[in-house]
Amino acid sequence: MHSRVILLPAGLFAATALLAPGARAQPIQGLYIGAGAGYTLPSANTDATGYGAGFSTGTPPAGGALNLKQRGGFAGVISMGYGIGNGFRFEVEGSIRQNGVDHVGGTNFPTVGSGNTRTLGLMANALYDADVGLNWMYPYVGVGAGYAWTHLHNVSAAAALPSGTFLANTDDTAGRFAWQAIVGASFPIAGIPWVAPNLPGLSLTAEYRFMDVTGGGKYDTQVLQAGSYSNSTLKLHNQFYNTFLVGLRYQFGAASPPPAPAPVAAPAPAPSRSYLVFFDWDKATLSDRARQIIAEAAQNSTKVQYTRIEVNGYTDTSGSPKYNMGLSIRRAQAVAGELVRDGVPKSAIAIQGFGQTRLLVPTADGVREPQNRRVEIIIR
Repeated sequence: MHSRVILLPAGLFAATALLAPGARAQPIQGLYIGAGAGYTLPSANTDATGYGAGFSTGTPPAGGALNLKQRGGFAGVISMGYGIGNGFRFEVEGSIRQNGVDHVGGTNFPTVGSGNTRTLGLMANALYDADVGLNWMYPYVGVGAGYAWTHLHNVSAAAALPSGTFLANTDDTAGRFAWQAIVGASFPIAGIPWVAPNLPGLSLTAEYRFMDVTGGGKYDTQVLQAGSYSNSTLKLHNQFYNTFLVGLRYQFGAASPPPAPAPVAAPAPAPSRSYLVFFDWDKATLSDRARQIIAEAAQNSTKVQYTRIEVNGYTDTSGSPKYNMGLSIRRAQAVAGELVRDGVPKSAIAIQGFGQTRLLVPTADGVREPQNRRVEIIIR
């Protein structure tokens, strides 16, 4: 029986706190692609068992108990996914991890080793992006499952034994089920003019991945023992990787950052009647006070001669511009519906949504300003 201890960074557990109700998701909406490269550190000793005549005679223990000691090496990942706008996104991923072999050996059976291992993975991942109040960084966590193919390329062992020279060479591929845990952060870089002024969906990413290739693959191995060759099998047991990556992610169709505020113009003449209805954060439902104001506007519309009634919706700057545009329209529709219930002809009402533009209180991006979450009723 084989046992192991897996140590995941404390950051993986700390990052799960981002899923608490108080953390607002940073929505990624639509299709995106990503790529990363970095360093992968395999398990310090990958346990293995040899089967066949070459592993069951002579000095090696019965059953051929061995281990592979590998060096850290290169890792690369490419992915394509889709964000559904509430923080969750789903993707498919292809990966490669390549490591050299330093040593192959076992109890009472020290050997020198050579060759390398290459693991190709195809995974499906589910991830969650969170907004922690920093518009320059968005942490994320995720899990994935799929299949991994490991190729042992000329992984060789040699030892001088009392029974003669022992040589083993493995050059074979095996596939197994694999799973992984992901913790990382994205850093939007589209707002930096000299980096990507025309790519508003571009972000830098940095992440850690723990990947476990379960069950252990079986590899055809040729063994020279006591002067004769035999076809044997090498089975790996604990095969896992700690991988550190940096990369880029691009979201298609992302809205451009809002332009710098224009100079404040002289105020236009006040309309004949104007009413403001305010909303809770990220809500389009009417409070009792909002219904009172709408009822007053409906009542007063009967006392003046008007050509139209404008119902204009707005949001604050938290959330994405695309999401805020939809939210502002929903708010305007809620107010217009209440006006109709209060007796205003539907044909007299013009509904518009302005999203996070035309702020009542100018703020930076990502600020939850209550006075900007409003609908304005204008009777002209």
